[in-house]
Amino acid sequence: MRPPSDPCARAGAAGGYSVGVVRTLDELAQVQAVRSLVYMGDQACPYDEEFDGNDLSGATHLLLRFGREPVGVVRLRWFGEFAKLERLAVRQAHRGGPALLLLCRAAFDLAARKGYRRLIGHAQVRGEAFWRRYFKGRPRAGRPVFTFSSYAYREMEFELAPHAAAVGLASPPMVLLRPEGDWDRPGVLEAAPADLAA
Repeated sequence: MRPPSDPCARAGAAGGYSVGVVRTLDELAQVQAVRSLVYMGDQACPYDEEFDGNDLSGATHLLLRFGREPVGVVRLRWFGEFAKLERLAVRQAHRGGPALLLLCRAAFDLAARKGYRRLIGHAQVRGEAFWRRYFKGRPRAGRPVFTFSSYAYREMEFELAPHAAAVGLASPPMVLLRPEGDWDRPGVLEAAPADLAA
């Protein structure tokens, strides 16, 4: 489990579940395994549609575990005016309980901590009520329903409350050097000997 200062750990630890930011190649492989099971296996999504070239381009992945087992994932991409929630997947045995809510709360919290005030996502039309109920999502005005991989989607928009400890231009330089999502704990550079050359 991530240390208590990690916003993902605070938002997503309960009942044996924990959520953390993906930082290693092994964790990224676990993300791909979960997405393959859910999208390619459960939903028969073609490989090229699921692995679209955006996993390593300005994206942050969150990994939900039950104990040590990877059971859920979400990808966040960062744009100038908004964050975008993508590739949300929870393995079938963990659907219907707290897993999906924990993973989503961690993603929303991370985006707010980064200073974002707006998040968008593509919700399957059949799941729109979930986003309205738990996250006060609303369909984006004037945007049509669209289809890919044989599912109908609607663009949803979410307002994020300002985070009291959002990172930004006024944050200390060493805070901005810390690992993604772990801004409250001193990083490796802060443990290094001070540079005596000025």
